[in-house]
Amino acid sequence: MKHLLCVLLLSAVPMPAANVESLKQLGAKVTETAGVVTQVNVKCDAFTEADFCMLGSFTTIKDLTISGKTITDDTLALLTGLTELERLSSDGIQLTDAGYKHFAAFQKLKSLSFFHPAFRSEQFTGSGLAHLKALPKLEKLTFAGSTAGDAALEAIGQLTQLKEFRTWHTAQTQAGNAHLVKLTNLTGLRIGQRLPNWGKDSPISFDESTMETLAQIKTLESLELTEARLSAKIIPHLKALPKLTRLKIETVDISAADVEAIKAELPGCKVEHKPMSESEKEALLVKKLRL
Repeated sequence: MKHLLCVLLLSAVPMPAANVESLKQLGAKVTETAGVVTQVNVKCDAFTEADFCMLGSFTTIKDLTISGKTITDDTLALLTGLTELERLSSDGIQLTDAGYKHFAAFQKLKSLSFFHPAFRSEQFTGSGLAHLKALPKLEKLTFAGSTAGDAALEAIGQLTQLKEFRTWHTAQTQAGNAHLVKLTNLTGLRIGQRLPNWGKDSPISFDESTMETLAQIKTLESLELTEARLSAKIIPHLKALPKLTRLKIETVDISAADVEAIKAELPGCKVEHKPMSESEKEALLVKKLRL
């Protein structure tokens, strides 16, 4: 029915559906390779259903970046003809949990990013992310800036095909982090702090105790730790990761001496650290994240 709707809508458009200039007129940044469109970056805030149908008619797109609250269950269904997609990045989409079933159309998808998905929507708990199990080639997932919490992490824990996962500024708790242990093929992880729910109790989602959970992911080769207060006490947990070769510590309150201790105890691991100023700690860790 959605494909029929696109046919009917596009028949009323005076220019050809696959006309690159018509796509650019919608504000899209377009990259062509060998005469076909392979990459598109576009804000969809003012998109109509006909515009989504037009975007969906460029079936050679491999890399798509989209944003806007007009991206819903219904309009995402109008893009399911983009079967060559390998990378999809989104910001501010308004899918319900049920809407994530449409991602099954993108069987070649390798990398998927969700920034601020359905923020504060009661129709998105995060459980719908389990639909991504239908994507056998999906290796990289980013889930950030979401009011969905532990239900999202539980669903993500079912995506055992993942090799890289990045998350920060969500509503997850320490209990949600435990689901990451189920990702038995994970080689890269970036983990940051939850966003406080102002006016309500917001338990910290990432601190030194979280490292006991992360130490169980024995496949990790790269680990990025952000937005926390840490110390050399995490060294035993880091040493429990036999394949770890890269550690990045950024936007973290940790002493220079403790960083040097970590480096000394992990000689086979490249440790990257960017120190925070006192004003940065106050602005981000105290005022924004309430740590």
